[in-house]
Amino acid sequence: MDNFKTVDFSSLGEEIKSLLREAVEIRKRAYCPYSNFAVGAAILTEDGSKVYTGCNIENSTLTPCICAERAAVPKAVCDGYVNFKAVAVVAYQKDSFTAPCGVCRQTLSEFCGSDGDIQVYLSKPTLDKVLCTKLSELLPLSFVSYKKDSVIEN
Repeated sequence: MDNFKTVDFSSLGEEIKSLLREAVEIRKRAYCPYSNFAVGAAILTEDGSKVYTGCNIENSTLTPCICAERAAVPKAVCDGYVNFKAVAVVAYQKDSFTAPCGVCRQTLSEFCGSDGDIQVYLSKPTLDKVLCTKLSELLPLSFVSYKKDSVIEN
């Protein structure tokens, strides 16, 4: 847990406070009749000009369920944004924060900012405390992008 810092919501800058508030709001739209575990995510584009939100969407067959983060990413990509500065994830677990699942971590890694990372902010809907970290800390050995990491020659 050395790579994670928990701070008071009030100590964050306005840009990140707004990002977290948007994640709280979109969480209210989650479609989760099977788990009753609502998640909201808000992604800030690298240039800081746009925020894209998503909520989890369940399905009775479970496999085609969509996580909140993976609901927000395609919305951004469809608008031409492929580099993200920060992501906020809001869900409620009594004794811990909810981090992106493995699939979401890998998906987000495809869209890191020019610094090669994405800031990650995790909170409960009450926005009391916020766990602050980076995607590289949550996914230290991500699968590389063949396009971005020049694994193959063109």
